Amino acid sequence: MEKAKKRLELNSDESDTVSRVAIPALQIGKSSFYDAFALRGIRVERVEPGVVICSFKVPPRLIDRDGNLANGAIANLVDIVGGSLAFIPGLPMNVSVDISVSYVSTAKVHDELEITSRVLGRTGGYCGTIVTFRNKSTGEIIAEGRHSLFRSNAGPVPKL
Repeated sequence: MEKAKKRLELNSDESDTVSRVAIPALQIGKSSFYDAFALRGIRVERVEPGVVICSFKVPPRLIDRDGNLANGAIANLVDIVGGSLAFIPGLPMNVSVDISVSYVSTAKVHDELEITSRVLGRTGGYCGTIVTFRNKSTGEIIAEGRHSLFRSNAGPVPKL
C-alpha cells in the first residue's frame, strides 16, 4: 500500500501545476472537464431503435503505461455509451446498478474502434445494455461490457 501511495504522490512542480488548473463550474449545455478529457473524439455513426454505433480513435491521453487503451477508459465508455440507450427525455436520469467488462484484447494509440451498444431488455425502470468494442481495421474484439441501469418513477416503457 505504501508503494502505491508513494507512486501517486505529486512532486512540488506537479502539485503547483495541478493547483493552477481552473475547472469552471458546469453550466447546462456546456462541456465539463470530464467530457473534454474522457469523451472528446467519440463520433456517433448510427442510431437506430435500441442500437447506437460510434467510432473512437484511441487518443494518447487515455492510454496506460503499456501503451494500451486503459481499462478504466473502456469501463467509462461502457457506462456512457450503454447508458445513452437507457436515457428517455423527460424522465429522471438512470442510475448504474451494475457494470461488468470482459477485456479480450488491447487497443493501441490511434487504433480506430467501433463501439456498438445494444439494448438487451427493458422492464419497468430497468434497462440492460451490451457494449462491444471492436478494432475497425482487424475486426478483433477488444472488450465487451454489460451495463444495467435503473430509474425509479419510470413512467411508460417505450417500444423498441
